[in-house]
Amino acid sequence: MLVSEKRPRNLSWLHAGPLLFGDWGTSRLYVLGLAFYYTAHASVYYLAVMSVIMAAVAWGYTIVCRCFPEGGGVYSAARRINPILSVIAATLLLCDFIVTAALSAVEGFHYLGGHTQAIVVMASIGTFAVLGIINWYGAKAAGRFALIIAIAAIAASAIIGALCLPLLPEGLRTAKPNVEGVHSIWEKWESLVRIVLALSGVEAVASMTGLMRQPVARTAKRTIWPVLLEVVILNLIFGIALNALPGRAQTGVPDYVAYEQHMALSSDLTPPADASPQLLADFERVKPHTEEVKEYRQTAVRVLAEHSGTRAFGASFGNALGIASGIVFGLLLLSAVNTAILAMVSVFYALAQDKELPRALTRLNYAGVPWVGLVLACGLPGCVLLFVHDDKALGELYAIGVVGAIAINFLCSAWNRELPIKRWERAGLWTLGGVMSAIEATIIVAKPHATLFAAIVVGGVLGTRLFLRITRRADAVMPVPEAGWLAEIKAAQVKLDAARPRIMLAARGRDNAEYAVDLARRRGAILFTIYVRTLRVMDVQPGKMPTIESDPAALEAIGTAAVLAKQAGVPFVPIYVTSTEIADEILDYTVTFGCDTLIMGKTRRSLFSRAIAGDVLAKVGAHLPDGVELVSRATPRTPLDFARAALGGRDGDDGVSSPS
Repeated sequence: MLVSEKRPRNLSWLHAGPLLFGDWGTSRLYVLGLAFYYTAHASVYYLAVMSVIMAAVAWGYTIVCRCFPEGGGVYSAARRINPILSVIAATLLLCDFIVTAALSAVEGFHYLGGHTQAIVVMASIGTFAVLGIINWYGAKAAGRFALIIAIAAIAASAIIGALCLPLLPEGLRTAKPNVEGVHSIWEKWESLVRIVLALSGVEAVASMTGLMRQPVARTAKRTIWPVLLEVVILNLIFGIALNALPGRAQTGVPDYVAYEQHMALSSDLTPPADASPQLLADFERVKPHTEEVKEYRQTAVRVLAEHSGTRAFGASFGNALGIASGIVFGLLLLSAVNTAILAMVSVFYALAQDKELPRALTRLNYAGVPWVGLVLACGLPGCVLLFVHDDKALGELYAIGVVGAIAINFLCSAWNRELPIKRWERAGLWTLGGVMSAIEATIIVAKPHATLFAAIVVGGVLGTRLFLRITRRADAVMPVPEAGWLAEIKAAQVKLDAARPRIMLAARGRDNAEYAVDLARRRGAILFTIYVRTLRVMDVQPGKMPTIESDPAALEAIGTAAVLAKQAGVPFVPIYVTSTEIADEILDYTVTFGCDTLIMGKTRRSLFSRAIAGDVLAKVGAHLPDGVELVSRATPRTPLDFARAALGGRDGDDGVSSPS
């Protein structure tokens, strides 16, 4: 028999909600300032319209989550329509994640108190490197940290929102639908498009469904709607309060119009290199005000916290609240950087697993992390920051990815007649897809830098895909049985004899398999072989659950033991498990099947890496019940093994899945 266990669905809406807020809720930290920067006292109306769009998109994602309970988001939806379309959709998500990481890092350090552009950029690039090192070891603490910070940010937002309530009458009094410099229908539409990045993060919920508790449709709804209400209500409260801030209440012309259009300043509100003497003189006159503009544009919620706290309880409290909120929101943004990096790794892995990108992107290190994709995911945002530095310019690059992905997701779901969607729901998805497509077209036309950025990323991925199609040869594979590894594994049909001893093999490699088979033969025992496929990357392959049929390493490892056991006449039971806890699974199955001997491979990792990621062998040994003998064996290393170790290793160099 083949014992196979699927990934546990233990993500409730109480846990998924803060995770979604960590993606979706962070957008307000820069959207509010940009909205006032572009439209001044009309920003309240634009935020209200954007709230309606957000509610409609949230409704659309309740349908998407219901139709794709195994996760994957837009990649899964587009894959059912056309492979090339799915690659484009996934690449648009890459565009979104790249800019998310870059913008979140820059804004995070702004909230933490960074003002000098060069220092902020250097700190951001350093953060990418540090997060890359942390994720290299598959550290799970980052996920718990993100959850804690998201909850703290929700609490901080609620406190600031309550303190902002006295500002609402003045903010509503100064609000007006039309402002100077934004008159025509096109100018108003373009202004709305500029704040559409408020949608950023909503796509994350579609990738969580593979972990959500059943029924997924209900869990997804309970996840989406509370987060939507929090985001919309506090966005409007903060947007109205921003209208009433000293210095903002007297703003007649939007700062974007006054400084970028009329004075021809750059996006970071500095004169261009070829500025005339007159422009330089004018800039010196308005420079103090431009510094105030950059402060509210970059850290709007921190500015609101400081002002509302001072107004309610005095300057000391206001300063303390401003500093505390800056730390919480800064850490939240840096946590969003980590989420974006992991999401990029996931997309790279999925594309490579489907042979759309080089297979090197599926190469896993000992912690189950696709290390080549991780290096790319940490490097690409840094490359963006070398060319684009300020929040406004990064915001213009942002929306083209997320809007394009949402549009493709809705249109593909509406097109696919096999999905269980009601007629009126399908009509709604068509409408939403059309609106998102119109916004995407506007961005393509009006934002040439964003269009160029997306074209480079999409063109690079499609070009690589074409090159692989032209040059790819058949992958070199090890000799396998004539019927294939899977056939040998499935042929192992054993009636469990209670009188026989039982041995569990939790180490890969022919040497370990031969030892286990020989021991089982001499003792007349039943041999169990377990392969634990580690799940250390968020939604490792969108839309596809890891199975033994699609896991070449597992087929080879278990198949080798199956063939050797068959040749020796040893009863054999294969076990394939997907889990985030290697040691727990090995212990559970060893005890469940009543094995008296457990064979594991000795770890080859350094003391430092064991301290970060944990030592599976030590964990198992510490919790193994009395009466079960633990046999640890070191597999002989070849020159190829040392080369692999120097390059970062591969998944399962020591154990059946992850090194023990």
